[in-house]
Amino acid sequence: MIDHSAITSISDLITEARSKEKAIVFISGKFNILHPGHTRLLKFAAEQGDVVLVGLVPDDDKDVSVPGAMRIEALKSLTFVDHAFVMSFPLVEIIRQLRPDVVVKGKEYQERENEEESVLKSYGGRLLFGSGDVFFSSFSLLKREYFETNYSSIIKPKDFPVRRKFDIRDLKEVLEKFRNLRVLVIGDLIVDTYINCEALGMSQEDPTIVVSPIEQTTFVGGAGIVAAHARGLGANVSFVTVCGDDESANFARSKLADYDVDACLFTDTARPTTNKQRFRARGKTLLRVNHLRQLSVDAALSSELIAAVEDRLPQTDLLLFSDFNYGCLPQPVVDSICEKAAARGIMMAADSQASSQAADISRFRGMTLITPTEREARMALKDAESGLIMVAEELRKTAKAEHVVVTLGEEGLLMYVNKEGQLETDRLPAFNSAPKDVAGAGDSFFTCTSMALCAGIDVWRSVYLGALAAGCQVSRVGNTPLTQAELATEIDYKPS
Repeated sequence: MIDHSAITSISDLITEARSKEKAIVFISGKFNILHPGHTRLLKFAAEQGDVVLVGLVPDDDKDVSVPGAMRIEALKSLTFVDHAFVMSFPLVEIIRQLRPDVVVKGKEYQERENEEESVLKSYGGRLLFGSGDVFFSSFSLLKREYFETNYSSIIKPKDFPVRRKFDIRDLKEVLEKFRNLRVLVIGDLIVDTYINCEALGMSQEDPTIVVSPIEQTTFVGGAGIVAAHARGLGANVSFVTVCGDDESANFARSKLADYDVDACLFTDTARPTTNKQRFRARGKTLLRVNHLRQLSVDAALSSELIAAVEDRLPQTDLLLFSDFNYGCLPQPVVDSICEKAAARGIMMAADSQASSQAADISRFRGMTLITPTEREARMALKDAESGLIMVAEELRKTAKAEHVVVTLGEEGLLMYVNKEGQLETDRLPAFNSAPKDVAGAGDSFFTCTSMALCAGIDVWRSVYLGALAAGCQVSRVGNTPLTQAELATEIDYKPS
């Protein structure tokens, strides 16, 4: 007799998945002891859709040696299996009622008669055969790595809130204040391309790593992701930048529109849109290739940038300079914009990055906040020897900044801040114990901290919230904009 209650339970799961336009994949078998062949076949199933259901042969089958509950537990430990259950009725009947988009079977069944094939054809389902080979296209599996935040890897320090007299839960109220902010971002647009590869080994001809590209994912980066973060966190955002006349620019325009960012992109035919390619394998970046032309915009384009910013200043509460030193912000542009923004009393913050290029964060004068790395701070001062606190103090004086936060990667950050006229220092550790991609940490920290300060939040809570934002961002790969919901979830999250 068919267990209709079980079918109903699984049907509810499928109904929810279909409401979100997710493809359902079904695979069945005994799965007594999970071995690499099983894992590869299940991974193959996972890449064929979004939700993977596994049906288990009942315990009373003569070839089943492990109880169903234990087999279910083992399968559910795999991140690419969404639901597993013991089948209490014929396979064909399950498929007829659940109507999965895809049914996956092992390669050994390809030349056999498969009774479920006729049922699948009746409603347009597909029957696919996986070999269990080591090589498989892993993009569908990597979607979780790219777009899902791993909250369990984030550790929120408890001593800092106690020392600075605030409750972590109160930070959710800060997020609500972001909705009233009007943010203007100016800086270098970058398009980031992540190319995921299968590592094949070492070349026999020379000491070269050999990889095979599987899939690529493209993101808006640079100052563009700063604008997208600000919008995702709730602010109304305008973005002024320079791009080339190419497909990368078209991609950025489209993506920024999707993010609801008011983007003003000036085309400079003398340069391509900066594109950074990252080749990755097994969760690590092997190589980065930058496609760019590192030259300052000319006088005519500089005037257009200044005019575009000036037009938007009356509707601006916070001005963010996101400088990657690729030519969008020559000093005359910076000086002119700073003068006009200061005259209106607009809060300004700056981040000037120097990963593979020279940078000088001190050229942004009169900022409420600057957020250099230690290398960037020392580069600006040409000081490789002084203690870090002395470097932060000298940089604050040189740049005439109110607050300096020096980011230190896995060591966290150092704050040198002006608290009600008194200069104070403090430190925070890195919040994420297992980052997947640290490339976006600085942008998310800079954006969130600046917005909190502009919303009238004290510097300690602002920096803590910014560090939390960075912890969320590095828990996935690539530049996906932060959202208020993500931060609110992390604020509430308590490890089990």
